Amino acid sequence: MNSTQILTLGLGLEAPWTLKDQHLDTAVSPHRLDLHVEAERGSLYPCPECGKACPAHDFTTRTWRHLNFFQHHCYLHARVPRAKCPEHGIKRVEVPWARPGSDFTLLFEQAAMALVREMPVLAAARLIEITDKRLWRIVHHYVGCMLEQLDLSEVKAVGLDETAAKRGHRYVTVFLDMQRKTEPVLFAVPGRGKATVEAFSDFLAAHQGDPGNVLEVVCDMSPAFLKGVEAQLPNAEVTVDWFHIVQTFTRALDEVRKRERREQPHPKHLRWAVLRNAESDNLTPHQITALQELLADESATADAWIIKEKLRWIQQAPTPRGARWRITHFLNFAREAIADKALLAPVRKALNTLERHADRVIRRWLSALTNARLEGMNSLFQAARSRARGYRNEGYFITMIYLIGSPVGSLLDQAKST
Repeated sequence: MNSTQILTLGLGLEAPWTLKDQHLDTAVSPHRLDLHVEAERGSLYPCPECGKACPAHDFTTRTWRHLNFFQHHCYLHARVPRAKCPEHGIKRVEVPWARPGSDFTLLFEQAAMALVREMPVLAAARLIEITDKRLWRIVHHYVGCMLEQLDLSEVKAVGLDETAAKRGHRYVTVFLDMQRKTEPVLFAVPGRGKATVEAFSDFLAAHQGDPGNVLEVVCDMSPAFLKGVEAQLPNAEVTVDWFHIVQTFTRALDEVRKRERREQPHPKHLRWAVLRNAESDNLTPHQITALQELLADESATADAWIIKEKLRWIQQAPTPRGARWRITHFLNFAREAIADKALLAPVRKALNTLERHADRVIRRWLSALTNARLEGMNSLFQAARSRARGYRNEGYFITMIYLIGSPVGSLLDQAKST
């Protein structure tokens, strides 16, 4: 097998395309390999509209950047014909190794997209030696194609959560298909609140979905989200994951600790001791001592910590009915314990939040859906944002969210195979 045959096999060329010439130029930097592809004289070409074999009308020379040949840049050159179709007229023929309008081969784009999913776009662009603007065009193209092809007709359970896009309270709300095991991202939109749910409802309807088919939504207790779900997804039951309840009481506890610390000193190592699980093995000896001193003082922080720890009693309820009974008794106990203590106002607010959303919290015992997937995907988005040291705007961040959590990779594989 000679070099021409090897390169032809590597390029995957099929009739009528053949490799006619090759030239390696080591006088330039970086070194450059030019491959010239031509079609056999008199060949017929498929019309891009109907696929009918047609003669060539004329030719235009095109060049595409291909994967490097070892350390050398590789370029593919071809005289691309326009086919003369009796039905559709003169149409430019599509070549099998590149998508229309691209200056890169499909193999090059597939490699570039694989790098972008693992590293910042700027770093990937430097590695493959193109500008980041050209690489962003490739990314936007495939993400756009993926969104056009989305079929959301089977979506029945949705999770939604906001993720920080930039400093200054700039957020993006992400919607996940909670029934899809891999690549669950459905939609991402700048902002957070009721308007984002409305935008998702419109997006769902535009992709063969039906907002009325959504039967369950997993989200936090944001009033704006809840109003949006009620208005746009009328048949959906909202499930508030237990994570959000614990988070609410933990934040209340930390606020009480900060307020009380202004009035009296606290034991050392108390900050992280009260935020951790008291039954876990993660507490250090210093933190255990700090907790013991806190409970001996009978301070407001101690009351808040005891209430937060008793949440575990509710979580261990075996049935929804048992959970409702425990929530009721927990609320009565906690409100009696804090009485009129002014420093415990944040805990009182947390108790009101739990009472207001008790029905949605109890759905946790009826549903198999949890907030874990939302938090897991959010950590991936923030890791990508951190590696890139932020994005220019929310649009770039949303593109990366789709790239990480949507089936863009399968679209690339499909394009390459065709």
